Amino acid sequence: MTRPELIGFYKDYIACLNRQDWLSLGRFVHEEARHNGKRLGVSGYREMLEKDFSEIPDLHFDIELLVAEPPRIASRLRFNCAPKGKFLGLDIGGKTLSFAENVFYEVGEGKIVQVWSIIDKAAIEAQLLPDRDPGGA
Repeated sequence: MTRPELIGFYKDYIACLNRQDWLSLGRFVHEEARHNGKRLGVSGYREMLEKDFSEIPDLHFDIELLVAEPPRIASRLRFNCAPKGKFLGLDIGGKTLSFAENVFYEVGEGKIVQVWSIIDKAAIEAQLLPDRDPGGA
């Protein structure tokens, strides 16, 4: 893929996720796809995403930064959402959070074959701290 094709592919992939169009996921994700070193394939990738949407009903992927250098993509995704229950091992309690995910992809045979993802957990933890009185009272 050329750089413009790779960018278009990625934007279409994110739109597929936001629509929760799981039947189309195989157009974007390779059957041998790996996520953070673990082989998931299309079915495992779909299960991971379905679980994410189940735990975060208002989940929406917003591209904040996108760099493409074939065959790789680097993206910073922004989220504003209210996870139910626990998220990343943290008690969220339905609070709306704002955080980012830094994610890198490798594309082969026209599909995503590798994903490396890091969520900014420190930003989430900071939003869960109780408000403190700046006067020290």
